[in-house]
Amino acid sequence: MGTAVHPASTTPASWDAFSDVDAFVDEVMTELAAMAADSRRPTRSGPKLALTGVTLRKAIMAIWCVGYCGMQWRAIGQLSGIPFGTLYTLFARWTRLGLWRRLLDRLRRTWRVACGDTAEPSTVVIDSRTCRSAPSCFARGVDGGKKIRGVKLHIAVEKYGFPLAIDSSPANVHDTKGMVPVLRQLAGRGFQGPAIGDLGYRGERLAKAGAALGIAIQPIARGRNGVFIPTEIAWVVERSLSWLSRYRRLNVIVERTKTHLIAFVEIAFVSILSRRLRRLTAQDCSA
Repeated sequence: MGTAVHPASTTPASWDAFSDVDAFVDEVMTELAAMAADSRRPTRSGPKLALTGVTLRKAIMAIWCVGYCGMQWRAIGQLSGIPFGTLYTLFARWTRLGLWRRLLDRLRRTWRVACGDTAEPSTVVIDSRTCRSAPSCFARGVDGGKKIRGVKLHIAVEKYGFPLAIDSSPANVHDTKGMVPVLRQLAGRGFQGPAIGDLGYRGERLAKAGAALGIAIQPIARGRNGVFIPTEIAWVVERSLSWLSRYRRLNVIVERTKTHLIAFVEIAFVSILSRRLRRLTAQDCSA
């Protein structure tokens, strides 16, 4: 049972997101500079000067605090000294320009190479997580099995647990239907290979949708008599979903758009990856 996953060695440290928040800020600043070089206009144009230097770093840290601490935009605006409208506008613009997705893909490839793997995976693991949502959320439904009113996150991760594709739907949407947009994202990124999931992904409809995209759906049993079995690499997606539970903004969904919810999921994984890459041992960095 299990899998032969050999992650890169990192310096031993407990899970303390605040200890390495500067790593997240540095990675975002690097990606903003790369987008500016590509003429993606990560900063707004207008009569007011764009945020730079220390103020920009403070704004990035404030956006991270919204996701990790679950703070309201108005509250973090008061604490940071930056108008909450400015913070929200930055977050919305960067989300629209694809900053978080682009940064997550770059860090994921870097981590895989540091672990001695190829930059792109040959197999993915799919699963979903039902989250409670506020009445103001962009969508709501009732998950009959878990008795939760909210939304579902559908995710496809590689063997180290970092996502290649993310989507969301009302909680009453069946997993086989909600996973189709994720498969389309995978195919759009050039992925061709097997997608491992639990027995909830059985069925001819999803199998045909995957086959049309060049993705083979492989449902396997991950439990027996109420006991979880870590079969092959299928368990890594469970760990990924548990990572998300540490980010309070993702425990009760209040986002008014699906793109903003997915952006906070991407921010969570960027935070994890940037912290891991900062803690790589000197031996791995020199290799």
